[in-house]
Amino acid sequence: MRTKARFPPKLKGLFKPCRYKVAYGGRGSGKSWSFARALLVMASMLPLRILCAREVQKSIAQSVHQLLKDQIQDLGLGYFFEVLDTEIRGLNGSLFSFAGLAAHTVESVKSYEGYDIVWVEEAQTVSKKSWDILIPTIRKPGSEIWITFNPDLDSDETYVRFVTNRRPGDWVVKINWNDNPWFPDVLDQERLRCMETQPKDYPNIWDGECKAAVDGAIYADEVAAAHEQGRIGNVPYDPMLKAHVIFDLGWNDAMSISIVQRSASELRVVRNIEDSHRTLDSYNTELRALGLNWGTLWLPHDGRHKDYKTGKSSEEIMRGFGWDVRIIPNMSIEDGIRLARMTLPRMYFDKTNAGRLPECLKRYRRGVSQSTGEPGAPIHDEFSHGADNVRYIAVAADQLTNETWGGSLKYPSMNNA
Repeated sequence: MRTKARFPPKLKGLFKPCRYKVAYGGRGSGKSWSFARALLVMASMLPLRILCAREVQKSIAQSVHQLLKDQIQDLGLGYFFEVLDTEIRGLNGSLFSFAGLAAHTVESVKSYEGYDIVWVEEAQTVSKKSWDILIPTIRKPGSEIWITFNPDLDSDETYVRFVTNRRPGDWVVKINWNDNPWFPDVLDQERLRCMETQPKDYPNIWDGECKAAVDGAIYADEVAAAHEQGRIGNVPYDPMLKAHVIFDLGWNDAMSISIVQRSASELRVVRNIEDSHRTLDSYNTELRALGLNWGTLWLPHDGRHKDYKTGKSSEEIMRGFGWDVRIIPNMSIEDGIRLARMTLPRMYFDKTNAGRLPECLKRYRRGVSQSTGEPGAPIHDEFSHGADNVRYIAVAADQLTNETWGGSLKYPSMNNA
């Protein structure tokens, strides 16, 4: 006998036609099993082709296959659906398929063009590339894209695309544990324990609030403070102050360049440029075109290394373009991180022109040993270049003056940091 399908009141809109249906929030909200139930009910009434996707799916066990199987039994629809190893079929021709988006290309995803609905679970991890490939593929008239996720950062592609930039007509619902009439006691005990033992994590885990930074982020507290204190926003260029240029050199890796102004103790990052596979002369042209009140230009210690092709160092090249070039001492990464933590409370970032740097700080984290579980050196990835650039700003901070150059570079002793 079929069981009546129940849904939290916030999710009853699932049955109204809409191109995008998005439910996000914390643990225990019932959004995943509600989406599964709604799709099964609809597929039992109409012959629908439904793709259940996530960013990475190395095996069917990583999909919602088991969740759908459990809900089939709970709804009393075992007679109607045939649960196979890699798909689920209905007596009326309905089909549930499962796929990992990251493994697909524009060509390979074309096999899903005729699907009626795609449900993307754990969508907080889905990349821009995957969305750009998937969305145009689901093109059948009346087709829908269903999305469920627990938010991570407010700058993640899924959050920006479907929550921050939601469009009129999109069905977007934030749902949490207190919106679930069937929230179980065992989960409530876990919630209360989390509130007591992990107060910083609680808003994200249970209330569906975005994190200030990724788990294990090296500068998590500093970035959170910058947001709370309004130091990431409109930071205009002041023509009365010198504009100093700080480089993190790169070629295959990204080159990160910041323009920093100092007013009393404040360090104002008014612009950041990040790119790769560009020569120094192209950056020089871009910088000079800004026509700012230039101060000194700072290069990391490897700025003195000579290029085997040209026989010249970055220092020599930039000095040849007329810059007042200084070299940042070769401080260890760990000492530099400690100094950056001391300096970040003085730093302001223009959100429009230098917002890449706070984003990098949010995601700059240490690798964790699989054998010991202990954190190690910072991970070298697409976010480390911007974080390194901030570290160099911190090292040079006290010598970013609004006067002509007046002495050797000095920085605080790490022994007392």
